[in-house]
Amino acid sequence: MTTADVLTVEELVARARALADAGPRQLLGIAGAPGAGKSTLAERIVAELGGVARLVPMDGFHLAQAELRRLGRDGRKGAEDTFDVVGYVSLLRRLHRLEPTSVWAPEFRRDLEEPVAGAIEVPPEVRLVVTEGNYLLLPDYPWDEVRSLLHEAWFLDLDAEVRHRRLTARHEAYGRSPEQARAWALGSDE
Repeated sequence: MTTADVLTVEELVARARALADAGPRQLLGIAGAPGAGKSTLAERIVAELGGVARLVPMDGFHLAQAELRRLGRDGRKGAEDTFDVVGYVSLLRRLHRLEPTSVWAPEFRRDLEEPVAGAIEVPPEVRLVVTEGNYLLLPDYPWDEVRSLLHEAWFLDLDAEVRHRRLTARHEAYGRSPEQARAWALGSDE
C-alpha cells in the first residue's frame, strides 16, 4: 500500500488476513482522528479473522478520571497528554516479543468512563494484534516509539463533518445533552 490508497473494508480485511498469515505475530496499528472509524474497522477485522486476531485499543491507557482531576486535565480527557503512553509502549513491546504465556491488556469502558486493567487476554496463539487510536503515528516522544513496534500502520481519513456527526451521536448515546455532545466533539475530541 502507498500513502494515498483508498481501499474498501473488504480489501482492508484481506490485507489484515495476509498480515496475520505472515506471523508468528504481527502488530497492526490503525490511526486517525476521533470518529474516523478506527474502532469499527478494528472490530470488523478481529471478527472476520476470529481467534487468530485480538483487539488491544490504545484507549485502555487513558489515565483514571481521579488522576485527570488531580492533574487538572479532566476537561481534556482524550488529549495526547491524558494517556499512559509509556505503559502502552511497554505492552506493545511485550506483544511484539510473543511471550509464551498470555499477556493481559486494559480496556476503556465507556459506560464507566474509566480504563479497566487486565480486561483483554492475548494468548500466545494470537497471530495478529490490532491496536487503534488517535496518536499511534505522532512523531513526538514517547508516542514516536509506537510506530517502530507496528509491522504495519494504517491511517483512516474521513470528512470532518461526518466525523463530527458521529462523535456527537456517540456522546449523546453516553448521556451528554446534544449541546454538551457537540461541544465535546468540537473541543476535546479535536
